[in-house]
Amino acid sequence: MKTLTVAEARKRLHGGGEIAFLDLREEGEFGELHPLFAVPAPYSRLELIIGGLVPRLDASILLIDGGDGVAEAGARRLEAMGYSDVMVAEGGIPAWDKAGFPLYKGVNVPSKTLGELAEEVWHPQMITAEELAEWKREGREFAFFDTRPPDEYAKMRVPGAVCLPNGELAHRFESVGDDGPVVITCAGRTRGIVGAVGLHVLGTGQRVRALENGTQGWALAGHTLERGNEAGRYPDLTPEGQAASRARAADLCARHDIAQTDAAALAAMLEEAGRTTHVFDVRSEAEAEADPIAVATHALGGQLVQATDRWVGTRRSRIVMCCDTGLRSALAAFWLKQLGYDAHVLTVDDALRALPARTLPTVPGNAGGAATITAAEALARQQAGATLVDLRPSRAYRAGHVAGAVWSIRPRLGKLAAEAGAAGEVILVAERPEMAALAAQDLREAGMQRIAIVEGGQEALEAAGAMPEASPESPTDAEAIDFLLFVHDRHDGNLESSRRYLAWETALVAQLDEAERAEYRLFHPIDGKAA
Repeated sequence: MKTLTVAEARKRLHGGGEIAFLDLREEGEFGELHPLFAVPAPYSRLELIIGGLVPRLDASILLIDGGDGVAEAGARRLEAMGYSDVMVAEGGIPAWDKAGFPLYKGVNVPSKTLGELAEEVWHPQMITAEELAEWKREGREFAFFDTRPPDEYAKMRVPGAVCLPNGELAHRFESVGDDGPVVITCAGRTRGIVGAVGLHVLGTGQRVRALENGTQGWALAGHTLERGNEAGRYPDLTPEGQAASRARAADLCARHDIAQTDAAALAAMLEEAGRTTHVFDVRSEAEAEADPIAVATHALGGQLVQATDRWVGTRRSRIVMCCDTGLRSALAAFWLKQLGYDAHVLTVDDALRALPARTLPTVPGNAGGAATITAAEALARQQAGATLVDLRPSRAYRAGHVAGAVWSIRPRLGKLAAEAGAAGEVILVAERPEMAALAAQDLREAGMQRIAIVEGGQEALEAAGAMPEASPESPTDAEAIDFLLFVHDRHDGNLESSRRYLAWETALVAQLDEAERAEYRLFHPIDGKAA
């Protein structure tokens, strides 16, 4: 492990070349303030997610925390897994802030900033909630699509919107018909803007308008959202539609210099020293399940653009995307290139199907060496004086936990171990046994010897007779570092939260400093060159 000052760390971040800049704080801490290109990698599950985020063991990894030693602990864990080039930013976020470097609220900020920059460059056609409501009152004919995935669409939609995520809409655009306007919406701004610009780039966007501020804009205008929605089947493509999708993919790749590759070249990429390659299947979930690609991770193309840092931990790494006609991959590549990644397009074929699954860095299943006990035995030991520690999300604990169980989270287990003492006994309950095993390892290194894990977790405890009790105020908001409070209820009817969220999103571009703005490579709407 090496240490860098925050000034040195920022120089490395913006100095070109691959680097994985990982923020090891929990979701609530990360979302309150973090550097723009930091990728969330909570210490509570670091070893479980690192292989997907950073698949190359010799990648340069820069860790940052809250200045509390979590990054050093994370570095030790990563080095034990075989990662060989791990650095820690001294002083963490407090030092970053003291140095005057920008910090951002929210999540998926690089992608959302890209959307705001794209609006400035492309000026996509927009429609306000009032205008859309007037169209509805007039009985005007128009196609109306919600560009979010089905799980988000289920929560709320503008009445009449049909679920068809961004990449799928572009791929299946021939099914929309040749006449009349098309309106697209999302929950806020980014996917509407990105969707409208993407369709324009493909030559189909003259009819397309994005609903300004999405579902939140609709609610803020005083209109009602429909909840509990079920997404229908995506429209099938005719042979002519398939041909149109392929033609648009080829044209987009040619005009914007998007690299196309094949399975043999991909196999070589995956073996290339000094380069990180991510592989994604960007087809629909149904297609991916029916025709699995072992070497690829499934991610909807629109979501990969919207939340790149959920899947990709290394800046400037290579991202290869596959689909059937190439269009869904090419459209995602169009945006990922502007985010600074080396994006490639690959068509699904038998050679790709034959590539084996990747071997990613992993941690042993029970790294902490703790015994697994039944729920009945756990309850009996609790009655005898053992401490039952609930590692589930704080909101789940608040909703219902075993009487006497204490809530904790991995970064704070050192304090718990000190309070329990080496002779104390701790029994862990978690959503996943792997997370309990990681916690057990930390407790054992903190000096505790008597550690056990409840087989089956909370569900098994309740089945064994434990009556859950709620604690709406415990843990407190300050203690619940795994939950982001910032405008968390904007989709649940809190209009003030929606106003704050939209104000935050539209202010992102103004917050960029020179080094951050230089990381984006915006295509120009006329000649396809960087703006």
